[in-house]
Amino acid sequence: MVGNVNAEESVADEQSGTRGGPGVQPDLFPPAQPAEVDGETFTVALPGATAGPTATASGPAAPAGPADPAASGAPVDAPRFGDGANVVEEAAVPDEPDQLSGSPAAPDDDVAVAGIDTAPDRTTPAPARYLSPDELHWAGETVEAISTAFASKVVGQARLQETLLIALLTGGHVLLESVPGLAKTTAAQTIAQAVGGRFHRIQCTPDLLPSDIVGTQVYNQHSGTFETQLGPVHANFVLLDEINRSSAKTQSAMLEAMQERQTSIGDKSYPLPDPFLVLATQNPIEQEGTYPLPEAQMDRFMLKDVLDYPSPAEEAEVLRRIDSGIFVTASEPVVSVADVKRLQALVGRVYIDPAIVNYIVGIGYVTRHPRDYIEPRLAGYVDFGASPRASIAFTSAARARALIDGRNHVVPDDVKALTHRVLRHRVTLGFEAAADEVAVESIIDAMVNGIRTP
Repeated sequence: MVGNVNAEESVADEQSGTRGGPGVQPDLFPPAQPAEVDGETFTVALPGATAGPTATASGPAAPAGPADPAASGAPVDAPRFGDGANVVEEAAVPDEPDQLSGSPAAPDDDVAVAGIDTAPDRTTPAPARYLSPDELHWAGETVEAISTAFASKVVGQARLQETLLIALLTGGHVLLESVPGLAKTTAAQTIAQAVGGRFHRIQCTPDLLPSDIVGTQVYNQHSGTFETQLGPVHANFVLLDEINRSSAKTQSAMLEAMQERQTSIGDKSYPLPDPFLVLATQNPIEQEGTYPLPEAQMDRFMLKDVLDYPSPAEEAEVLRRIDSGIFVTASEPVVSVADVKRLQALVGRVYIDPAIVNYIVGIGYVTRHPRDYIEPRLAGYVDFGASPRASIAFTSAARARALIDGRNHVVPDDVKALTHRVLRHRVTLGFEAAADEVAVESIIDAMVNGIRTP
């Protein structure tokens, strides 16, 4: 059932006590309550309700769980996502808000209520084909060859190297933010040369037009026909330098390319080469004459990395490499584009446990309901949480990171290491955060600390 629902909640006052006897942590939230809609009985899951069977439109309601211990005066700590004595394999996913839209307590709020109708069908995953030792060994050697070629041109920037490798193995796009001169262009060009892919660089300016990126139709006087000329976006690696200096119209021209992997010119669509990777950069210190990226386009970047200055030793090494002429000589490919495609296929077979899947989903949920899991002062800074694309990015990037690390399975540390890069451009803070100089990374850390690690 979708939309607003008017329901009367009836809670049995006599429910009290805890389950499991002494020594067992009590349930922190009240159980699901029955609601009657159009003559049929449904079970409405209140926030943090104990997981259990739900009623369908044709079946009886689920047995009521124990009452909230807070009603009897028992001390209850602030809820942490996934806490509970009955958690076995999967971290619990919190339910929707306790106020039903249309109820007397919230007459003007349009609150989406999940779980009133029957639960959605659960897709049975296909039988997993685990990576064999030979495949894992080949992937390790291939990744090591790309990493060595990258390190020969780029000094330091270990996190940037990992970010670009994850993007290469998943086909995701990366937004890089830093002051000028921190090897963003060099890094993108080096990774393209290492795999033998085509690399195009686009310098974004306010007068840049969409046709300058995707291409256009040019009239041929000799043949009397229009001929299509593809733009520089038709390459394996595209660097959009200072993307926030281009107009909103030009920025929107990249949406189709980034999401659909194609461009439309006239009445025809032209597929982009495979693999296709967009690396966009922006300068955080010069905001005059810039156009901030809209949230819809920011969300299409899998990762956002913020670069920092090199250390004195690393900067000295840069000068020595310039004197040796390393940057003058073009690098030869160390792997092929076909190898990159094979790596991308192997990433999809890296095992991820259902408990880690629920851990990822829980992180996304907490970003959308921060007041229930972090202190009110920090929660007040958050305007909007992450979209489901964050969960998709977490899953793909965690698998790629596991393969880069030589493992055929994902561990929770893979997810934790990606939280800033996946969420910093998806969690939207209000102007109070900018006034108080609160970094989005501190909010993300508080959210992740409020979730039980599987």
